[in-house]
Amino acid sequence: MFKRWMLLIGLAMTWAVSAAEPAPGAPSAGGREERMTFGGGCFWCLEAVFQRLKGVTRVVSGYAGGTVPNPSYEAVCEGTTGHAEVVQITFDPAVISYETLLKVFWAAHDPTSVLEEDTVKAGRKYPKGTAYQGADVGTQYRSVILFETDAQRVAAEASRKVAQKDHPKPIATEIVALKAFYAAEDYHQNYYNQNQTRNSYCGYVITPKLQKLLKKGLILPEPVLGQERKKGVGPGR
Repeated sequence: MFKRWMLLIGLAMTWAVSAAEPAPGAPSAGGREERMTFGGGCFWCLEAVFQRLKGVTRVVSGYAGGTVPNPSYEAVCEGTTGHAEVVQITFDPAVISYETLLKVFWAAHDPTSVLEEDTVKAGRKYPKGTAYQGADVGTQYRSVILFETDAQRVAAEASRKVAQKDHPKPIATEIVALKAFYAAEDYHQNYYNQNQTRNSYCGYVITPKLQKLLKKGLILPEPVLGQERKKGVGPGR
């Protein structure tokens, strides 16, 4: 798939990947803050989107929804772990609501994207119904909301019904309880902010997505997170 191919090229010129570590499963300890986890294609894309929202205090790219503990990026790409690429978002509900975050989530990807027939891509056969976003195909790119409270579940289900009105095809987004979240390797974190001019995937895929959301008034023009790390450039792709 396109994103993985670009990654392998870039990694040949950069340092080794650090090991994945599981993030705590308990809610954020910061008094008023809440936490939620979204999957909707490449986590580089969603990370960049949610870093551009006032009230979001932390965004971590990672893996969730599967059965294999401590998965690596390579294993998730093989599609054998059951995990999806996700972003875990910590936010202040006094500044930004869960409903607003859900609205941005639906706008940031196509929640109806599943293959309508068996497809062969990059030498691999994907059965009908497999999730995809753009050129990225595989269950790891599926649309999913992983809730941590019953209130989040109820809000997500209600939001999905509203979002369906904007799509002629059925929304395929899963809404499931978060059982475990594993932070992705360090080089995946704050990816777009550090590599937007170094990796063509950022320019072809992520930048147009951000411009679209900005035009709709859903995100800020500049990130509120990640700028402090921008000068410490991470690996390219």
